[in-house]
Amino acid sequence: MGSVKDYFKSLGSGVASLLKGMQVTGKEFVTPKITEFYPEDRDTYKWPERFRAVLELIYDQDGNHKCIACGTCERNCPNGTITIQSKMVDTPAGTKKKKLDNYIYDLGTCTFCNLCVISCPTDALRFSNDFEQSVFTRSKLVKKLNYLPEKPEPELTEEQKAKLAAEKEAKIAAAKAKAAALKAEREAAAAGNDKPAQEAPKADDAAAKALAAAKGDPEKEAKIKAALERAAALKAQREAAKKDGNQ
Repeated sequence: MGSVKDYFKSLGSGVASLLKGMQVTGKEFVTPKITEFYPEDRDTYKWPERFRAVLELIYDQDGNHKCIACGTCERNCPNGTITIQSKMVDTPAGTKKKKLDNYIYDLGTCTFCNLCVISCPTDALRFSNDFEQSVFTRSKLVKKLNYLPEKPEPELTEEQKAKLAAEKEAKIAAAKAKAAALKAEREAAAAGNDKPAQEAPKADDAAAKALAAAKGDPEKEAKIKAALERAAALKAQREAAKKDGNQ
């Protein structure tokens, strides 16, 4: 008797389970379909902005990027995916500047952790949504991100050239003034007479020329005055030392 009861109980449980499953299946028959017809709809489908597919440099409308080849992204990459190659170039101002030569990115080892993008000090990187990166060899996954040719350094304006020339003249004049003052001190110390007083006007003339060349530029004037003050302090120290030695 008990076995018959258990049989019908299990039969009823099975039928209930079957009906529940058929209910879920019936709902799916009338639910609107959301299947994406890819690649037919690739031109109209909008991929989520947070989706990370491949790293790229951000170029502006003029073809310039913000990368300064500092190497921060290379150091922060946990897989060694990024390799920065830089070079030194001469600027029109006569100085040296570090610039990006090659930005090598290995998509095959990238984990899309976004650490390179977050740590970039100039916001020069981002992840695009271009996920169609299928290739037949791994070597093709190694990409050079700075694909546009580097532009030459912009030429200086006439104003900038004049300012640089004035700065150069001011530095030369300040150096000459300092050298003249030191020379006068040494000659006076060697001769043991009042020659420093006679040589002083030459040093003063050089200092006056230096200050005149830097007129209108407070920063340059301050540097020249500081150099002259250091020279005067050095002169005073030497005279004091000489006086103590004579005593």
